[in-house]
Amino acid sequence: MKTKILVCGAGGFIGNHLVNKLKTRDAFVLGIDLKHPEFSKSRANKFVIGDLRDQAFCKKVFEERFDEVYQLAADMGGAGYIFSGENDAKVMHNSAQINLNIAELVAKNKMGKLFFSSSACIYPKFNQENEKCPNCSEQSAYPADPDSEYGWEKLFSERMYLAFHRNQGLNVRIARFHNIFGPKGPWEGGREKAPAAICRKVALAKNGKNIEIWGDGKQTRSFLYIDECLEGVEKLMQSHFTGPVNIGSEEMVSINDMAKKVIKISGKKLKIKNVPGIQGVRGRNSENTLLREELNWSPSKKLYDGLKETYKWVEKQVKAAK
Repeated sequence: MKTKILVCGAGGFIGNHLVNKLKTRDAFVLGIDLKHPEFSKSRANKFVIGDLRDQAFCKKVFEERFDEVYQLAADMGGAGYIFSGENDAKVMHNSAQINLNIAELVAKNKMGKLFFSSSACIYPKFNQENEKCPNCSEQSAYPADPDSEYGWEKLFSERMYLAFHRNQGLNVRIARFHNIFGPKGPWEGGREKAPAAICRKVALAKNGKNIEIWGDGKQTRSFLYIDECLEGVEKLMQSHFTGPVNIGSEEMVSINDMAKKVIKISGKKLKIKNVPGIQGVRGRNSENTLLREELNWSPSKKLYDGLKETYKWVEKQVKAAK
């Protein structure tokens, strides 16, 4: 019999790419989301539009038994959405409600493995105040002090899934994603992440002009290309390790330097103008010691190579939108 897989959040950027990867296994994949993927048709065997906050809808979905459940559904976005403060109640309520429903039903109906996508946003602010040497090792999560309500909700949900693991035998795997990027993701509208936003700004800019970067541009991050993210998820699901574990790149870069990479890729002559804006913590970088120890793997793709592929795709969207 074919492996039966459920992907919650299958209409999102990572979820859509995940469905495509799972279909290479010749599995039966059911996708659930509030919307279809925006930039390509889902390859799921069946795609159901529905609200995972609705317990009655969730109960109906989980009447079937799945060998693997991937829980990526969340209320999220880029810095402009997460850190503005205007969406805090929605972010916490919507995502927590989804995870409460799914944890209960997966455990109650004795499903197979459950993957939960947590986030590097769970790490405390006080370990990320120096852009040159942030501390994002897994054990540094406590004492807790995330810099956003999005991070607090993710941390709560991690603990809830682990509680269900201890008390009800839920076979869970938890990964903390670090800034996943690539083609077919949001590139405008406020929910896009920094790589896509910078690619859009560069694609729209005319030679000799400026592109605006929020903050002083010295804040640092690491960014993981989507293909390597999915490879990490696969290896975690194949392992006996519960997690949480970082899945991210250790190639830390300042936001200004990332912008310079995109400008170089574009072939344009542009200047960077730093402007006031939301910028989050000063530094964040994946710490992959545990990842290497438990999964015998870590990402290797260079940021520049991923940006080339992402810029090419975003540039095409910008031209099509004109």
